[in-house]
Amino acid sequence: MIDHLLTSMAATGNAIRFDNLGLHPVLFEWGWFQLRWYSLAYLVGIIIGWWYLLKLIRQPGAPMARRHADDMAFYATLGIILGGRLGYVIFYKPAEYFHNPAEIFRLWDGGMSFHGGVIGVTCGILYLAWRKKLDWLRIHDYVACCIPPGLFLGRIANFINGELWGGPTTLPWGIVFPTGGEIPRHPSQLYEAFFEGIVLMAILVWMFWKTRARYQPGKLVGTFILGYGLVRFGLEFIREPDAHLVGFAQATGLHMGQWLSLPMILGGIYLVATAKKREGRVQPVPDDEPVVEAKAD
Repeated sequence: MIDHLLTSMAATGNAIRFDNLGLHPVLFEWGWFQLRWYSLAYLVGIIIGWWYLLKLIRQPGAPMARRHADDMAFYATLGIILGGRLGYVIFYKPAEYFHNPAEIFRLWDGGMSFHGGVIGVTCGILYLAWRKKLDWLRIHDYVACCIPPGLFLGRIANFINGELWGGPTTLPWGIVFPTGGEIPRHPSQLYEAFFEGIVLMAILVWMFWKTRARYQPGKLVGTFILGYGLVRFGLEFIREPDAHLVGFAQATGLHMGQWLSLPMILGGIYLVATAKKREGRVQPVPDDEPVVEAKAD
């Protein structure tokens, strides 16, 4: 009955049709070369993150210098691409890629995992901290503050691609997506862009600039992974699982994204709850001086 009502809404023009929005995954095409919105979102997100990281480390008590931030941008880029792709392969389509391993390298076909990207960036942070003898947890804090803009752009690109849509809805902003059948669906990509990008960024900006959170190692990254985990876990209830994971969701009661978010929620709670105990562990690293231990002032 509900499906019939939704189909009728779409047929009578009472729903927004994605095809009428004039959006296309490819921004620019010249011969064999294509610049896709999704690729541009990653590129611009990394650039914005790097710029903001440089702004953050100019404040008192920074855990790394400019030379370290430049290295961090490189390691983070590798972590996002390699971790995001391998995470998608392992978490979402292991059997398919096991039988067709060459497909793993076809990044232009899409398929990236945020949770895999988090693991990849974390590996980059740990390597930088080990190599330069820096405080890895404080670097996590600063890097976490730079991630939401990329999340926002990535979700907008998901919307432009007409992918990762939500479940059926009768709300006036429901959209009939080309691959979602003839029923209006939640534009869950836009919900995620707002909460993962704008709201989470606003919280981290306030914490960094208006509180002593940056002097409490783990508090900022803990807030980030807790906030992202909660948003992702909640919004997955109105987001349709990938077609090949419908059976998994039915069997386990939760989507893959929700299972992957649970460790983030638990880890975030722990880091935030214990951050104040680490308040004295501050290592400012000026550009012209070696690492020195110092108390927060």
